[in-house]
Amino acid sequence: MCPCSSGNPDNSADFPYSVEALVPQSQGMVLLDRVLEVGESHIVVELSVREDGLFSKPDQTVPGWVGLEYMAQAIAAFSGYNRKLLGEAIGLGFLLGTRHYQCSVASFPCGTSLRVRAEKIIEAANDMSVFNCEIHGDNISATAKLNVLLPEDSKKFLAGKGI
Repeated sequence: MCPCSSGNPDNSADFPYSVEALVPQSQGMVLLDRVLEVGESHIVVELSVREDGLFSKPDQTVPGWVGLEYMAQAIAAFSGYNRKLLGEAIGLGFLLGTRHYQCSVASFPCGTSLRVRAEKIIEAANDMSVFNCEIHGDNISATAKLNVLLPEDSKKFLAGKGI
């Protein structure tokens, strides 16, 4: 487990990387605030639902389906952290689909603090993985299984697809 999983309630100072250093998204698309914990097969991240983001609505909410993006970015941070440990470059991952996304709310109020946990439950030899994901906040919960493709070399993968 990474050093940030100690008992320190504000253990983000112990974590060696910012979220931006772990995910391939550009600055404005990074929706996570910090990594709280990383283990061999899981990650826990935290975010504050932003009112100035791409997904925020005039009523100071973010649609509940954006929880899928929070989950996907948690997986990207998990992948990025593991690549950094191996001395590899951060690469693109691809969300292939989800099963059973259930969210207790239609929208997330801006300013709400959320914790996202993603745990790898299946890893196939073809770079595909399945993660069990959860979001928790004040009277908020969401769950889903996300199917992702995390190719070793995303540029080579895309070139092979003519993209």
